[in-house]
Amino acid sequence: MRILVAAASKHGSTAEIATALAAAMRHRGAQVDVVPPEQVGSVDEYNAVVVGSAVYRFRWLRAARAFVRAHEESLRRRDVFLFSSVPVTKGIRAAHNSYGVASVENRTGARGHRLLTGKLDPSRLGAGERAMARMCGVRAGDFRDWDAIGSFATEIVDRVSERGAEEDGTVTAGQADGRR
Repeated sequence: MRILVAAASKHGSTAEIATALAAAMRHRGAQVDVVPPEQVGSVDEYNAVVVGSAVYRFRWLRAARAFVRAHEESLRRRDVFLFSSVPVTKGIRAAHNSYGVASVENRTGARGHRLLTGKLDPSRLGAGERAMARMCGVRAGDFRDWDAIGSFATEIVDRVSERGAEEDGTVTAGQADGRR
């Protein structure tokens, strides 16, 4: 199975999440390419696509949104999984949980969306970004949950494998869902 991971990252943290997802999927036997969304020409050679983005000002980055618009029709014909890398507030919870990803899910027919906590390094931010982070109560530090990222990768490979088995006729839909 071939899987594309296309994740928009502003300061590198989300790109590192994409790389970790790909490594975990490779460990499970998948062939995975990690390509920034603005560099993807076609998704046609992939069985599945993982699209991710850092969230700034309650939105996915422009590159991720443009990728979905450009490949919407092709994405609807394959398994799509979404993730958002979000900052953590003082209460140690994800800062955002609603910012238009539902429309991306609907447009792509995505099989799910995962909210993943990210990393905030104030030294990599501009003055405006630092001020916004302070106003929103966002905590500095690395809050990425590598176990959650690995679990997400396992879920993706399992679901794509099930789908492939269904299409090959080796497993019925009920068996793939655990309903024998």
